[in-house]
Amino acid sequence: MGRKIPQDKRFIENLRIVDIAEEGKGVAKQDDLVMFIEHAVPGDLVDVELFRKKKSFAEGRLVSVKEPSEHRVEPFCPHFGTCGGCKWQHMDYNAQLVFKQQYVENALRRLGKVDTSFLEDILPSEKTDYYRNKLEFTFSNKRWLTSIDQEFAPEEMNALGFHVPGRFDKILDIDHCFLQQDPSNDIRNSVRDYAIKNKISFYDLRAHEGALRNLIIRTSSTGEVMLIVVFAYPNQAQIDLLMGYIHEKFPALASLLYIVNQKRNDTIFDQEIYTYAGRDFIYEEMEGLKFKVGPKSFYQTNSRQAYELYKITREFAGLSGDELVYDLYTGAGTIANFVARSARAVVGVEYVPSAIEDAKINSQINDINNTEFYAGDMKDVLTTDFVAQHGRPDVVITDPPRAGMHIDVVNRILEMEAAKIVYVSCNAATQARDLEILQKKYDVARIKPVDMFPHTQHVENVVLLKLKA
Repeated sequence: MGRKIPQDKRFIENLRIVDIAEEGKGVAKQDDLVMFIEHAVPGDLVDVELFRKKKSFAEGRLVSVKEPSEHRVEPFCPHFGTCGGCKWQHMDYNAQLVFKQQYVENALRRLGKVDTSFLEDILPSEKTDYYRNKLEFTFSNKRWLTSIDQEFAPEEMNALGFHVPGRFDKILDIDHCFLQQDPSNDIRNSVRDYAIKNKISFYDLRAHEGALRNLIIRTSSTGEVMLIVVFAYPNQAQIDLLMGYIHEKFPALASLLYIVNQKRNDTIFDQEIYTYAGRDFIYEEMEGLKFKVGPKSFYQTNSRQAYELYKITREFAGLSGDELVYDLYTGAGTIANFVARSARAVVGVEYVPSAIEDAKINSQINDINNTEFYAGDMKDVLTTDFVAQHGRPDVVITDPPRAGMHIDVVNRILEMEAAKIVYVSCNAATQARDLEILQKKYDVARIKPVDMFPHTQHVENVVLLKLKA
């Protein structure tokens, strides 16, 4: 719990913002106190009001900007400040790249004791808007009221949009989202308006009742679109009515699916998928390779930048065609299949069985015959017997989740002594933790950050390690 701040110490004038932290908060320092200020940009001179204070830091809200930073720009989205996405859009893109590069450098150097002289310039994203290929929206009968809404007291309380940060039961109704290309906005708005007009009930996140729960839209670089409508407690007439309308309104949809999810959480991985029209998948394409993407498939959500990320991964691996490659945390086998033509053989391991099935299918549809895929917990699959059966790898590619690799997996990699490791990570902090251990036998040779998600604090990082002589 934060300490109560005395009234005379809540307001601070002429505070200089010196850095930016996660969640898009500006960082200021006064004496020994670090303050995190909502919507502040490094370089701003601001007045702030503190609302929470702990022993070593405080949190505050921006009252006024006395001198705007050279990096401050006008947010492009009218939902900025309420919506939980795109929290860095008030800072120009070049500055975002600078701070992401600094974050990677600091994490590796401070947490992993990594020599960051090998750090290369971050790769910018070609597109900084409409770059996501997947978005998930939530239906709610308890719309979050903005200051304008409160002024005009709207009668319509149904919403289809995103969760308001810190309020699981409140949904911000989204009119236009700058994250996903057309026809995403048209689909979402049309479905919302039709459901309201035809009195199809929106979900109540507290009472767990209502017909409509989620809307998932997936687009691809091939131009195909998948729409998944997630119902909660509908009758069949409501399903037929809405799905029929969508099919008629958007006949070009490559995949129109629906789910009935009555669990207490929104995950769909254990739910049955019903195909209303089209296929139960769409295709992604990369360098002539086709990847089958289903409703439960994992695929990098920035398709264009994923291609750049995988090219860097392949370049770092430096394959000549004779290598045995282990692709750990292979997902749907995207990296494994992408590098397979440059390797003798690729062995992929992934925790999720359905992802492994996708990986196998992706090899089949591309006539790739030198891949093998195995499902299971990495620390349980990657044993000495597994390595003895499949052979000691020449190259290990690992792309773990944000939590990084289990210590048993790190130790097994050390035992295998592959000539090279290419470590792809979406969390430089946990990557640094693992690198500190791997440096017992490996030297860091190259480091390349990649910006996958403009206007957010997230950054991918690729590190090449070479076995010490």
